[in-house]
Amino acid sequence: MGLGPAFDAVRRVMGRGAPVGAPDLRGRGARAGAPDPRGSGALAGAVGVLVAANVLNNRVAPRLCPLTSTAATGVLLALARRSGLSWAELGFHERSRGVRIGGVLASAVAGVYAVGIAVPATRRFFRDERALSLSRARVLEEALLQVPFGTVLLEEVGFRGVLHALVARSYGTAAATVASSALFGLWHVLPAIDMMAANPALSRLASGESPSAVITAPAVITVPDGSAAPDGPEEVRGTPGVPDPPARPSTWQTTRVVTGAVVTTGLAGVLFTHLRRRGGLAAPSMFHLATNSLGYLFARLAPPDRAGTGGPRRAGSP
Repeated sequence: MGLGPAFDAVRRVMGRGAPVGAPDLRGRGARAGAPDPRGSGALAGAVGVLVAANVLNNRVAPRLCPLTSTAATGVLLALARRSGLSWAELGFHERSRGVRIGGVLASAVAGVYAVGIAVPATRRFFRDERALSLSRARVLEEALLQVPFGTVLLEEVGFRGVLHALVARSYGTAAATVASSALFGLWHVLPAIDMMAANPALSRLASGESPSAVITAPAVITVPDGSAAPDGPEEVRGTPGVPDPPARPSTWQTTRVVTGAVVTTGLAGVLFTHLRRRGGLAAPSMFHLATNSLGYLFARLAPPDRAGTGGPRRAGSP
């Protein structure tokens, strides 16, 4: 599912300006010199909008993510247009080429995911509780509504469109790629914390740990007076026959996972920016959409990983 029609609709609502695909020569002289004060204010405003949207979407009202993200996208585009950026500079160009590039990449993602769930060694990376715990209706909502309009629309327009264009106008393309990609990585701090519980194997991989590692905690014994005390590996915690819940990750483990996620998504931002230059916003948007939405589908299709079921292994067990 492409976002080209949605981008066109946004362009019509926000104002005509220069035709999509045509350079806007207005104010070109000002852009060649020192940074435009309007651009600096727009950049600060855009970062503020993204920070607010990130907190709202991840902590305050996740189910309203499509509404919040659509509104934030409109504000970002208004800021960019008022600062003098054209639609072409914002990435609304090369739509036909972008759709072709995005279509090829989306097909490749589907192929990689199909192989991934078929191979036992990689299957665990698709066992994501964010998808497995949902009903079929909610999975469809995530794949067809939450991801396209709550995630992809804002992230592509915000980072590859508005932020990239604002920085590029004053500091050049290379600086824009670095800045927008670094901020895109930081954007994923809160989602990375959530991923630790939803997909432990993938979060450990992102932090550079072995995917099969298990977060452990000291065993607990119950002494005659009813209190609990740490003990050796032979004692079983909790109710006999019932797997213990996973231990809460330490600060060091959380830091590693979050750092790994920030670096990984920052590098993904560099790739998405390269696709933006080749095919406008349509190319990275379709790739991004396929990566996230198909993830929900293949998480449901992945057979159970027998080696990874049954909860964390108790200390002292064979």
